[in-house]
Amino acid sequence: MRTKLVIPTILLIAAVALSACSASVQLGQTQPRTISVTGNAEVILEPDIAYVSIGVHSEAESAKAAVATNNSQTQAVIDAIKAQGVDEKDIKTTNFSVYQSEKFAPTGESLGSYFMADNTVNVTIRDIAKIGDVLDASINAGANNIYGITFDVEDKETALASGRDQAMVNAEEQAEMLASAAGVTLGEVQSISYYSNAPVPVYYDSKMAGVGGGGQSVPISPGQLTLSASVSVVYSIK
Repeated sequence: MRTKLVIPTILLIAAVALSACSASVQLGQTQPRTISVTGNAEVILEPDIAYVSIGVHSEAESAKAAVATNNSQTQAVIDAIKAQGVDEKDIKTTNFSVYQSEKFAPTGESLGSYFMADNTVNVTIRDIAKIGDVLDASINAGANNIYGITFDVEDKETALASGRDQAMVNAEEQAEMLASAAGVTLGEVQSISYYSNAPVPVYYDSKMAGVGGGGQSVPISPGQLTLSASVSVVYSIK
């Protein structure tokens, strides 16, 4: 009877010993050694496309007269824009409105009501070297509302790819310097996280634009756009 009791006790002791051994092995494992860096890059872009809103405002004693005058004047503006090489598909009507208002004398006395008509087109200019000529032609044709001009880059993919490449080069250079300073050898890439900041289109204040005298077109400066890219890279240490 005693022999039967001893065997289970021995098995229980062995199981506890194996469990302790297993726990000891897991606690003894070491974490991989790594270097984490962030690489940054900026790409300067020259704008190659522009967007501008060009409008015609008309006033008359009747709605019919205001609309008729506005339609004729707006068509003249559109024809002038097309004459500067702008494709018809790049001219889009964004607003047309007719509304009534009241005129007042300086003394505050009502002078009666009148009607106003507004027509605005958004124009995409793909040859920004001609933007001054387009605005000049529009104003001469009857446009009396020029809204803010926005400059942009039509295709940003090439610039984004270049920014990623430069950011990776910057990250590797930093990692190499850190490894050298620590007296270790840089290993393979373990992980990469990529971030980019697309350039914000440049807004040009239309209040600064005026018709140039002596046959000169409206002076416009497109400026530059900046694209930012960054990568967070983790390298192993050999």
